[in-house]
Amino acid sequence: MVSKAPSTNATRLLKQAGIPFTERLYRYEEHGGTRVCARELGVDEHAVIKTLIMEDERAVPLVILMHGDREVSTKELARQIGAKSVQPCRPEVANRHSGYLVGGTSPLGTKKVLPVHAEATIFDLPRIYLNGGSRGFLVELDPRDLDRVLKVNRVSVAIS
Repeated sequence: MVSKAPSTNATRLLKQAGIPFTERLYRYEEHGGTRVCARELGVDEHAVIKTLIMEDERAVPLVILMHGDREVSTKELARQIGAKSVQPCRPEVANRHSGYLVGGTSPLGTKKVLPVHAEATIFDLPRIYLNGGSRGFLVELDPRDLDRVLKVNRVSVAIS
């Protein structure tokens, strides 16, 4: 495990915006997802927020933030954002859009400015754990601070 948190576009953006956050490092496991993050950090998986890069039917990319223990209804997401369809990007396409590697994707400091949609119930939590822009690195913060640095569109698209 890395003992020092990396400096990433995400953390630089948070610092520049004056957003308080706590760096949380953990031992990354390939394909371990939010279950591993939650276990390694000793936190509820519901508060670990995954950053997914998707695209609409015209291949226009977007970000969706979702609780770690929930899935995204792509059909409902498409309906709520006025698209015909939405699907996950292939990993290499997601990497290109975000500037991050899948498994280390943050919605903060993406290479391209992407629309960010977030499950509305994320904002009901006191603290969230969001990828900090590197595998094995999350930032803990108040979810309401996301609105201060991102123009977040709140949606209700979670499925258990």
